[in-house]
Amino acid sequence: MVLRAREIMSNRVVTVRADAPVSLAEKRLAEFRFSALPVTDDRNRLVGMISVVDLLRHREENPTGSQAPVESVMTRDIVHMSPNAGVGIIAHRMRTYGELRVVPIVDRGVLVGVVTRSDLIRPRPTGNAVSRAVRRFVERRSEDLRPSTTYRPPPRRPRSLPADATVRDAMTTADLVTVTEEQTTEDAAALLTGRRLTSLPVVRAGDRLVGVISEADLLRDPLDGRRTGRPRTVGGAMSRDPVTVGPDDELRVARSLMSDRGFRILPVVQAGRLVGVISRRDLL
Repeated sequence: MVLRAREIMSNRVVTVRADAPVSLAEKRLAEFRFSALPVTDDRNRLVGMISVVDLLRHREENPTGSQAPVESVMTRDIVHMSPNAGVGIIAHRMRTYGELRVVPIVDRGVLVGVVTRSDLIRPRPTGNAVSRAVRRFVERRSEDLRPSTTYRPPPRRPRSLPADATVRDAMTTADLVTVTEEQTTEDAAALLTGRRLTSLPVVRAGDRLVGVISEADLLRDPLDGRRTGRPRTVGGAMSRDPVTVGPDDELRVARSLMSDRGFRILPVVQAGRLVGVISRRDLL
């Protein structure tokens, strides 16, 4: 039986209106640690998407334009699917469009949910459609009756960075989440979905960086003609020789790599050793 978008999608969607100020989109992206938000009109019809990259580019071009409307910054030409779309088709679209991490689910023009890469790599319960539906209903009811235990990172104080700021001024150094080559891809998937991350540095003894494993590395494309599943270990799935920056590099170097080449997170390396990471969110 084909698994459909409606069976795995998140239907509690955080959105932003097209006529809202850019500052509101920035606030919601930071608060919920999302990479992009669907943009809707007053009838909840999907009209676009706004991402962290859109905001970074807007900030470079308009440093004082935080009150500009979202519709002036958002991407209008977006990929969306119906609730009946097969999960395999969605995975194929995400693999085809590398930057695509969120697929809006639209029914008759109205936004009804989203499917993310995390939804696709998260282990799914076995059983038929009825048993899966019952299990999801029970889980949701249980979540309504107990305090949320979803991991949320501690809030970060807003920083005012000087014009000549370096990567060291913005990077994250505390509580770095890493994996080793020997760990399973299931371990990596659990960390990515549980911590709401998009990629993880892969290290050896002494924090020596040997690669990066991302959601894209774990996202199997069922339409690529291969019968094999994803590799069992992080070492077999990771991307080797990742692009890195140094702590003393100018911050604009990291910003350029993220906005021009699509990187979401860059490892910060000094003498071959991982000393931190810098993400798009660190630049907002």
